[in-house]
Amino acid sequence: MRRHCISAIVVLTTVATPRLASLHAQDEQHQTRCNQTVELFKTTDPSLEKHFTDAVGYAIFPSVGKGGFILGGAAGTGCLYQGGAIIGQAKLAQVTVGLQLGGQSYAEAILFQNDDAIEAFKSNSFEMSAQVSAVAASSGASANAKYRLGVLVFTIAKTGLMYEASVGGQKFSFKPLAKEAPKPEEKKPE
Repeated sequence: MRRHCISAIVVLTTVATPRLASLHAQDEQHQTRCNQTVELFKTTDPSLEKHFTDAVGYAIFPSVGKGGFILGGAAGTGCLYQGGAIIGQAKLAQVTVGLQLGGQSYAEAILFQNDDAIEAFKSNSFEMSAQVSAVAASSGASANAKYRLGVLVFTIAKTGLMYEASVGGQKFSFKPLAKEAPKPEEKKPE
């Protein structure tokens, strides 16, 4: 019986380890894309550096896909930063109804002005209202940008063309990074 249990543990560990390594590699690749997107925003508009520095935190979505023909939708996966470090994964979803036609892919940065705004995002109760609009990042575009309801949103078009460019109605979910298990302390020889 004991030998069967040990064999089952070995088989499970052998099967699960590559899967966990693959998931970890995907997370690292996604975080790299998020970091590259932060740099893309800063390169596109160097005056954004101050906004990133002054923000309590920010969510970065490297690629948001959006499409519609009267009824539309958008979705993307990104990273939430606080204190300059990634603290978790963010997901964006949007459904829209109204005059719209086409499809596009864009990067989005949401900067949080205060603790209340980022805590609302982390509690999965954050939603963009119609009063929030995005600023298309380009050289100098952020100079006059102002926070609205505790957030400031910038986008960079990547591909496509769409007649409609609102961020109102976007809903977000947040999942903190998994904490790594503490390493067991080594016993000192006596």
